[in-house]
Amino acid sequence: MITLGLESSCDDTAAAILENSDQLLSSVVASQFSTHHDFGGVVPELASREHINNICYVVAQALARAELTFQSLDAIAVTQGPGLVGALLVGLTYAKGLAFSLGIPFVGVNHLQGHIASVLLENPAAEFPALSLVVSGGHTSLYYMTSATETRQLARTLDDAAGEALDKLAKLLGMGYPGGPVIDRLAEYGNAKAVSFSLPKISSGELAFSFSGIKSAAVRYVLQQGIVPVKKGATDDPERVPPQVLDLLASYQKSIVDQLIHRLDQGLSGRLVRSIQLSGGVSCNSELRQRAREHFERKGIQVYYPSLELTTDNAAMIAAAGVLRLRSGHRDDWDLQADPNLALYPVLPTSAEKKE
Repeated sequence: MITLGLESSCDDTAAAILENSDQLLSSVVASQFSTHHDFGGVVPELASREHINNICYVVAQALARAELTFQSLDAIAVTQGPGLVGALLVGLTYAKGLAFSLGIPFVGVNHLQGHIASVLLENPAAEFPALSLVVSGGHTSLYYMTSATETRQLARTLDDAAGEALDKLAKLLGMGYPGGPVIDRLAEYGNAKAVSFSLPKISSGELAFSFSGIKSAAVRYVLQQGIVPVKKGATDDPERVPPQVLDLLASYQKSIVDQLIHRLDQGLSGRLVRSIQLSGGVSCNSELRQRAREHFERKGIQVYYPSLELTTDNAAMIAAAGVLRLRSGHRDDWDLQADPNLALYPVLPTSAEKKE
């Protein structure tokens, strides 16, 4: 089966061709980085316009690289949500029109399910049950999975996502957008114990993430210490970044990774878990990968994550998640609507959460 995947939930327009469930024939991403960079974040209206400009191009490139034609396609998978509604509509409308013209089925895919599927696309041997951490600029959620298609949310962020917290500090310090990769690159030159950030306590007692307190504490530290934004271009050379800033970045990144590892540890409690799966843009963070691998492999639990190319938004993961839905017999109707708040599906019965 040849499946075309389409992704347009935020600021990247992407298309990919997947053969069966594991042979990625092509993957093309048109970035909007230059469009949004000066604004310090994604402007929804501009994102939608760029998707309209890019959608035909990325599909044509994906087909060309796979050496296929439109008539070679057996199905189409497209992001239905969550995301920016205008951006989602571009990809969904294109998918409907193409599927109708070719007489082939199409399925809407949850963007988060796509991130989860990105791990399995490259690591089909990953064992279940598993804890899946989806961590990005817009999402930080923890799921318990008994199989590739049985997923239940255990925790979500109550405020900022982890990637959002990284980006906001980087923006405050004049490091541009997105800031997470810049912090990751510079943090290794700082002292991660220089600035103390406490692990947030969730008053309700629920398993959840929270990054607003850490972010606010970092902002206060910047103001109290009189730290000024770094000079333009200074982030390309760590020696041009003040040591105090490097220490702040290292401490801040460590505190965010501390919380992610701690919540994963809490997720193990009372559950049979054979693997840890990390996905989403922040899953490419070098400290998170290293510490998660070292921490959980000491417990005898293998840690999996996708290649760097599949951590950020891409259509290969949408195609992979779409194939899972198609193989379960699912097909969507032409009246399928974009849903910016789409919930993950399906819900896993709590009875599956028990140890052997």
